[in-house]
Amino acid sequence: MKVTFLGTGAAFPDPIRGQSGILMSLNNGRHFLFDCGAGTTRQLVCAGVNPADVDLVCLTHLHHDHICDYPAFIITGWMFDRPGSSVLLGPKGVRHFSDHLFEGGAFKGDFDARSHYASRKANIDAIRPDIREMSPGIVYEDDDIRITADLVDHIPNDINECFGVRIEAEGKTVAFSGDTAPCESMVRLAEDADLLIHECTFPESFIEFRKRTGVGIHAHTGPTDLGKIAKRARVKSLVPTHFGHFDSTSPVLKHAARNHFPIDEMGPHLFDDMARDIRAEYDGPLTFARDLLRIDL
Repeated sequence: MKVTFLGTGAAFPDPIRGQSGILMSLNNGRHFLFDCGAGTTRQLVCAGVNPADVDLVCLTHLHHDHICDYPAFIITGWMFDRPGSSVLLGPKGVRHFSDHLFEGGAFKGDFDARSHYASRKANIDAIRPDIREMSPGIVYEDDDIRITADLVDHIPNDINECFGVRIEAEGKTVAFSGDTAPCESMVRLAEDADLLIHECTFPESFIEFRKRTGVGIHAHTGPTDLGKIAKRARVKSLVPTHFGHFDSTSPVLKHAARNHFPIDEMGPHLFDDMARDIRAEYDGPLTFARDLLRIDL
């Protein structure tokens, strides 16, 4: 199994990071995509993967930075001659999200124009995904892969369900948190995993700043708690991701973040602090995610 990090940033546009997107590629050539934030489709091509060859997309929750490239992914697959429907997994509301995109939806004009041509009529199912709303438990299984999902603690479930997932294939196990505060369900999903991919959106100092000022959501996992999760779950390796722009030196991002972060503290040096805090609890292999990072398991 190969894991490619297509996007490792968070909600803001970032000069060096796309939004959330992780590709799982099996040795038999099958591909599975987890989240589809801004830039994901382009990054698939950068990674040498045809979007039309991705069998399944799993959206962990419906925040824009995890879903907003999905229309581009579907339309590109249609143009690239995907022969049939791809599977779309997601929380309650994912059907409403998808059903309002294509035929009769936001991209009706594009659909009407392209479906006029015989070549696009021939693979019209490519723009009609097989939509499956998730609930805790096994959400997808075939001869090659099993995906198990559980609710995590990001925002109230009555607003938007949020899931973490456990992926088992080719004798390896990968767990992916989506967005979440520390929670027992992620410890269970990650138990004895070969790789835990877990959000670590802010360093401890930024989490405290946001709690103190009441700005934005702080239902994320800090590095100290992430180290505890990795240790308790006995994971073989850990890759933090979904970095909330704390490392940026961009003047544009610093201006946008002026009410969200202590912007004078922003910069890549904060990864040293994060590593130290994770290492206080977890002593296994640790790699901070970056766009187009590839890990072979």
